[in-house]
Amino acid sequence: MKILVSACLLGIACKYSGGDNLCPALVDALQRGGHEIVPVCPEVYGGLPTPRPPAERCESRVVTCEGTDVTEQYRKGAGIALTLARLTGCDGAILKANSPSCGHGTIYDGTFGHRLVPGSGMAAELLARNGIPICNENNYTALLEE
Repeated sequence: MKILVSACLLGIACKYSGGDNLCPALVDALQRGGHEIVPVCPEVYGGLPTPRPPAERCESRVVTCEGTDVTEQYRKGAGIALTLARLTGCDGAILKANSPSCGHGTIYDGTFGHRLVPGSGMAAELLARNGIPICNENNYTALLEE
């Protein structure tokens, strides 16, 4: 199975803070299962630097904690992620939970108060709309068992 995976979950330092969100259990499961991994960071693909100010989704926009609107960069990165998934024939995606680009099902509410609300990040929303199954680092086992 070929799977699009948030690069930060694989230990790549592309997180907004300059670090990563390495998930050793996920990496181990992907390796054990012989899955092909296609790393993706829509925020970097959209042209944002690492590190960068934290951002949250506010309805149809994405805004940094400094008030800068980065919606276009997030849209661009989402489009590139979708193109990459299509070109490589990905069967699904494992994306970073709660992220303004990769979160699926819940995201932060846009107030930078660490409150989660129903919703999806820009890339997750676009991928799902185009029929790509999505899960995160907390619920990926069902996808890997398909």
